[in-house]
Amino acid sequence: MPTSPGSSRASGGKRVSDALAGIAPSATLAVDAKAKALRAAGENVIGFGAGEPDFPTPEHIVDAAVAACRDSANHRYSPAGGQPALKAALAAKTKRDSGLDWDASQFLVTNGGKQAVYNTMAALVDPGDEVLLLAPYWTTYPEAIRVFGGVPVEVFAGIESGFQVSVDQLEAARTDRTKALLFVSPSNPTGAVYPRDEIVAIGEWAIEHGLWVITDEIYEHLTYGDAEHHSLPVLVPEVADRCVVLNGVAKTYAMTGWRVGWMAGPPDVIAAATNLQSHSTSNVCNVAQAAALAAVSGDLEAVTMMRAAFDVRRQRITEMLNAIEGVECPEPEGAFYAFPNMEGLLVRRFGGVEVTTTMELAAAVLEHAKVAFVPGEAFGAPGYARFSFALGLDDLAEGISRIADLVA
Repeated sequence: MPTSPGSSRASGGKRVSDALAGIAPSATLAVDAKAKALRAAGENVIGFGAGEPDFPTPEHIVDAAVAACRDSANHRYSPAGGQPALKAALAAKTKRDSGLDWDASQFLVTNGGKQAVYNTMAALVDPGDEVLLLAPYWTTYPEAIRVFGGVPVEVFAGIESGFQVSVDQLEAARTDRTKALLFVSPSNPTGAVYPRDEIVAIGEWAIEHGLWVITDEIYEHLTYGDAEHHSLPVLVPEVADRCVVLNGVAKTYAMTGWRVGWMAGPPDVIAAATNLQSHSTSNVCNVAQAAALAAVSGDLEAVTMMRAAFDVRRQRITEMLNAIEGVECPEPEGAFYAFPNMEGLLVRRFGGVEVTTTMELAAAVLEHAKVAFVPGEAFGAPGYARFSFALGLDDLAEGISRIADLVA
């Protein structure tokens, strides 16, 4: 209905919807952008911010994309839910890697993992629905829940429990408004990997209470030592009818910029999410889909090489962080993040300014040591910090040494 010239809307009322005004910016991307801007200005900044492998995309994947560029079929629209060949390859890859045997029709190819998260929340969450969110959490999760009117309910597990939430904690947080659990292992930001028996217990608890389970498996291939990734719907098959699995090529194949992810789940949920995507973005770039097809259809040789490099860096950064008085850092079992407790470095002065939070500490370290990391506040964990170790060993050692020298 048109508004009169004198109405509050016409005279400068709110211009942005509540849903979008309430979304916090991505802290990880903001830190990465600031570090890159400082480098562009000539500063020697070392960045531990972005969760991005420093390796190039494997050559055979790039070759597949180049060939796809020259195929005129890829110059046209394709099915909104993904190229049939890629969906079939995703089903085969998922069965190979995790043992989850779902039909290709149960997969939706998305513009990166983030669109898979948003599609899933759009399909499952109604206003007022509560989603249990394991904390510390990836920064995008709560924003995706809120934008559809959902309520993220944080269930926190700190360093003393290995960043692993228990069934008792989940039950204490459950209400009659609880719709779903968002489960992640290996974890961003903590690197925690849940053991098999705990995953089974959580899955059985979700079935008992009729909850949906959304499980993000994008770090499935990045585990170290004795830690192993287990897919929840494989260990607890009864959950399959109320489960959505999220994944993507970004981390495993060093393809963050290609923007290809996927969601897999029950046919009715996938149909609804596909319908949404047909009206929002339509198909994912055909060339990127061809690259993803080459990635998931190929062997894991490049993945094995990258994981071995990450493992060396993981041990080095843990050792160096723990050598700083006031820092406690458990050795991460998965992904490529260290998540130390930094509370011992607070209530100090840097450049004449007292630092009392890890947000302020991150700003001080960037200003005085030219090192960028993401403060724990971004992950629902004040007092902690996330350091990506997806960077070369020399830069890693130099960056942590600068912090050690600053706080000494």
